[in-house]
Amino acid sequence: MEPGRALENLTSAIVGVCRSGLSQTELRDRVLPRLRRVVPFDAAFWATVDPATLLFTQPHQEEIPADTIPYFVQNEFLDDDVNKWTTLARDRIGVRTLVEATAGNLQASPRYRDIFAPLGLGDELRAVLRLGGVCWGYICLHREAGAAFSADEAGYVRRLAPHLAEGIRAGILVSSVEVPHVPEAPGLVVLAPDGSFISTTAAGEQWLQELGHPDPARDGVPAEIRALAALLQRRDTPETGLPRLRVRTRSGRWAMLHASRLASPRLEGVAVIIEKPSPAEIGRVLMLAYGLTRQEQTVTLLVCRGLSTREIAERLYITMNTVQDHLKSIFDKVGVRSRRELVASILQEQYLPRAMARQPVGPSGFFVG
Repeated sequence: MEPGRALENLTSAIVGVCRSGLSQTELRDRVLPRLRRVVPFDAAFWATVDPATLLFTQPHQEEIPADTIPYFVQNEFLDDDVNKWTTLARDRIGVRTLVEATAGNLQASPRYRDIFAPLGLGDELRAVLRLGGVCWGYICLHREAGAAFSADEAGYVRRLAPHLAEGIRAGILVSSVEVPHVPEAPGLVVLAPDGSFISTTAAGEQWLQELGHPDPARDGVPAEIRALAALLQRRDTPETGLPRLRVRTRSGRWAMLHASRLASPRLEGVAVIIEKPSPAEIGRVLMLAYGLTRQEQTVTLLVCRGLSTREIAERLYITMNTVQDHLKSIFDKVGVRSRRELVASILQEQYLPRAMARQPVGPSGFFVG
């Protein structure tokens, strides 16, 4: 790791990239080369994540064959292994190496035996990228056999994790306004550095009208949007995430406002995205394909996240017998006989085809359409 001022300058550069509202590809391509200077690696995995299910939605692999994605899905959600994303997402630290997870016996990991050892890779450093307790991405760094990651390197990745999550969330919000045919699509309002109005999208016009400010060019930028932009301009600690504000619309609905710096070198200013509160923010779930009740959907998602019957009962404040009753109903509706079959059905029918087709991701973090 580079010492002193050089390290801090590089860290500041990475944080600046994360605050720029870049697309996922641009963010990844700018972060990984800088990160490699501090934490050298020989292969990498980077992915956005649906916060509701913890399924990775836009996987990218460097020096790891792309056709291994179905294996990693199977390994993560169906097979027994160590250092899994779903486990790390519930861990307070959220960063762990494979050497640490196996007490130095890498052969204890089927993932290592099946994929990494044949590629000549050894230790892995996995990190969940969380912001305000919500997981928005995963990153996994790999080294050639015999070169383990140090505690200092793991600590540095942990330090960067909330910034990387911030960058992913900002990029999803900005790119989501460009996805066509999304019901109640997010709106984009662009402000100049001095807070004055520049432009908005068609969806932005609809949101502004619902907020009671139909013409900001004539009447001025709404106070809540101006305040949000000002907060972004002066803030210097991103651990709490992008500035955001929840407001009531004239119809009584909630709207969520997020601010992010513009990424374009030709245009300075602030982008404010206005959208419906995401599932992660209002506690709703996304998997509706099987006609499950809301409680059954919640139980299904917690099963996907690897929680036991006892953990689900504690999370939902219900008895374990009630959890079992929900599971029996879920199994009947989906046509499966076990948790394993339930997760496999969801992965095969609802998730993997979208992930392999690189389907666009919406503002909630899950696939659109």
